[in-house]
Amino acid sequence: MKKITIQYYAILREKRGVSEECIETELDTACALYEELKQKHNFLLSIESLKVSINEEFVDWKTVIHSGDIIVFIPPVAGG
Repeated sequence: MKKITIQYYAILREKRGVSEECIETELDTACALYEELKQKHNFLLSIESLKVSINEEFVDWKTVIHSGDIIVFIPPVAGG
């Protein structure tokens, strides 16, 4: 089991109700992790709509996750 920290922003934070959580997972990639969280928490955004960061670096969705990683799912933002 990998212990990781997930940080949520914008619509994902609103939907989840927290800005950060620590979880244990056996999943191997950022993509698999988001898909599981999407189903569990009813997130509406697809991975095509998001960016993913691991340990403060933008990465590909197929990047392998490791214990201790900080993963951030970044939705599109608009403002003015």
